[in-house]
Amino acid sequence: MKAKIKILAFNCSLKKSDPEKNSSTRRLLEECLVAFAEEGAAGEIVHVADYRVEPGVTNDEGSGDQWPELRQKVDSADILLIGTPIWLGQPSSLAKRVLERLDIFLEEKNEKGHMPSYGKVATLAVVGNEDGAHYCTAAVFQALNDLGFTIPPNGMTYWVGEVMGSVDYIHLSKTPKVVAQMTKSMARTSTHLARLLRSRPFPPLPPD
Repeated sequence: MKAKIKILAFNCSLKKSDPEKNSSTRRLLEECLVAFAEEGAAGEIVHVADYRVEPGVTNDEGSGDQWPELRQKVDSADILLIGTPIWLGQPSSLAKRVLERLDIFLEEKNEKGHMPSYGKVATLAVVGNEDGAHYCTAAVFQALNDLGFTIPPNGMTYWVGEVMGSVDYIHLSKTPKVVAQMTKSMARTSTHLARLLRSRPFPPLPPD
């Protein structure tokens, strides 16, 4: 029996969660979790905007900072899935805030020279009605790679509507075939990679 792979999906929309109103980012992340379930993986979607995540690069930025709770979720996940809308052609400010708070991994190397992210897979879901999906992918994956996460082939899915258009992903009556295919491919390659990394951990790094 295949080991269960655990996913943590950070919804980095600027909107707080609303049980009566979905968002484009939420819809795409939900579709991702369905695809992951088909690969034997399961997890949760966390709206970063529902938490008080202070600016900084430590694990705890003081009174009221709720990042420590989210950090625990990162630590227990096999796959980190970041969902971001495109704002001004870039990842959202909350996506950048998550990456900034993960910067502490650079200082938390163990006796093997590994950061806490070694053995964890990072994936991405981008949605918007303006150009920027490829830029967001490059920016987020570069940061996650620096932070020790492993990036799978075809490790992202995205949808971009008509530039300056009025139709958002949430308004579509059905998921475009090409998006559904990207989502399934992302789920399959990242779940496979997560299982490989669990069974065959990275070797120790050369000493400084």
